[in-house]
Amino acid sequence: MPNSPAVLDPRHAAARGGTAAAPPAARLPSGIPLPVALLLPVVAGLLIRVALLPVPGLLPDLEGFARWAHGIATGGFTTIYDDGLVYPALVPWIWGGLSLVQPALRASADMSDPTVFGALKVPGVVADIGLALAVGYGLRARPRWAFAAAAALLLHPALIHISAWWGQFDSIYGLAAVVAWLLISAGRPGWAAVALAAMVTTKPQAVVLLVPYGAWYLGRLGPRGLVRPVAAGLLTIVVLWLPFLAAGGPQAWLANLAANQDGPFGVLSLRAWNPWWIIQVVASNGEFAIDSDTVGGLLTFRQIGLILAVLFELPIFLAVLRSPTPRTLAWGVAAAQLAALMTLTTMHERYAFVAVAMLPLAFPDRRAVGLWLALSVVFTLNVLAAVPPTPEVGALLPVGGVLGVVGSYAMALITIATVLVLARGGGGGDDGRARAARVASTAGRP
Repeated sequence: MPNSPAVLDPRHAAARGGTAAAPPAARLPSGIPLPVALLLPVVAGLLIRVALLPVPGLLPDLEGFARWAHGIATGGFTTIYDDGLVYPALVPWIWGGLSLVQPALRASADMSDPTVFGALKVPGVVADIGLALAVGYGLRARPRWAFAAAAALLLHPALIHISAWWGQFDSIYGLAAVVAWLLISAGRPGWAAVALAAMVTTKPQAVVLLVPYGAWYLGRLGPRGLVRPVAAGLLTIVVLWLPFLAAGGPQAWLANLAANQDGPFGVLSLRAWNPWWIIQVVASNGEFAIDSDTVGGLLTFRQIGLILAVLFELPIFLAVLRSPTPRTLAWGVAAAQLAALMTLTTMHERYAFVAVAMLPLAFPDRRAVGLWLALSVVFTLNVLAAVPPTPEVGALLPVGGVLGVVGSYAMALITIATVLVLARGGGGGDDGRARAARVASTAGRP
C-alpha cells in the first residue's frame, strides 16, 4: 500500500516499534540551513520593530489600550468590560500578563512614559516575528520559498507599521490562524481548534475565518469527526472567559461592541479601500457615510453588506469543503478575509492582514505569488494612507481622492481573483495531499 497514511507518516512506524527516519534538514541551494539563513532577516525585522517601540504611534488607540491595561493591573479582570472594552477575552489576559512584567502599567496609564506604550506594542511585535517564522516552517519542504516568504513578512512595511508603530495586534490573531493551519497540516485537528479559539477571542473580525476552517473540518473529518475539535474549541473559549463570567463580561462585551458598531464605527468604510469607500468618496465627498441608512427604503447598507458577504463566503466554503487540502485551506482563509473586507461595512484598512500572512502558504503557485505581491502593495499603501506615520507621508498618500478609488478597485480585483482561483480548484493536486492523508489517518487524535 504505497499511499497508505501509515507509510506517509513516520510516527506510525515508531509506534509499531520501527525506526522513523529523521527528515532531512531544510537547506537553501547554497547549502546554508534554513534556520541559519533566516537569522539575518529575523534580526533586521526585530531591530526595526524595537526601534519603533518608543515612538508614540497613533496615541488615541494606545491611550485606550493603556487605560484598559492599567485597569486590569489595578482592579483585576472582573469588571474590566464595564469600562467599554471592545476586545474579547484573550486580549485582557495578554494585558494582564504584561502588567506583571511591566511595573509602569501598574503605576499609571500615563502616555508620556514611553515604557507604557512600548510595552503595549510588545505582544504584537512578538506575534509578528512568530507569524513570519511559522509561515517559513510551513513551507520548509521548499527551503527557498520558505526563506522568501518568511523574510518578506519579517520586513513587510505594512506589518511593521501596524504592530510596531501603531501598536495594533492583528498579528496575534494572524499568528493563531497560521498555527491552526500548521496543526491541521500535521494531523492535529483538536489542537488546531484550540488555536482557532484563541484567534476568535482576540478580535471578533476573525470569526469570518471560521468559514474555510469549518469547511475543512467538515470535508476532512465529516459531521461525526467534528465533535472533539468543536468541544476543544468551545472549552478553550469558556476557560478564557471564566474570570469575566461572574460580572457578566460576555454580555457587557457584546453591548460595548454593538455600541461601537452603531456609534463611531457605524460607517460604510473606516478608510478600508473597498467598494464602500468608493461610494463614500464619490457620493459623500470623502466624508464618512452612516451604514444604517436605508437604500430605497428597504435594506440598510449594513444589511446589504451582510448579504454580499454570504454570497462571497459560500463559494469559499464549498471550495474548501470539496477539496480539503492544506493548500486549498490557505487559499480559502485568504479569500475569506478579503471577501469580508470587500463586502462588509465598518471595515478598517488593516483587515487584510491575515490574507497577507496566509497567501504565502500557497507558494510556489505563481498565482499566489502574483496576488500576494499585488495585495502587499495595495495593502501597504492603504495602511500608510489611512494612518500615516508622518504628515509628509499623509500628504504624499491621500487616503481619499483618486488614489483611494484606484486602490479600492485594485483590492476588489485582487479579491475576485483570489476567490476565482480557489473556486476553480486552486489548491487541488498539490503537495498537500500527503499531509491531508496523515490528517485522515489521525482524525480521532487531538
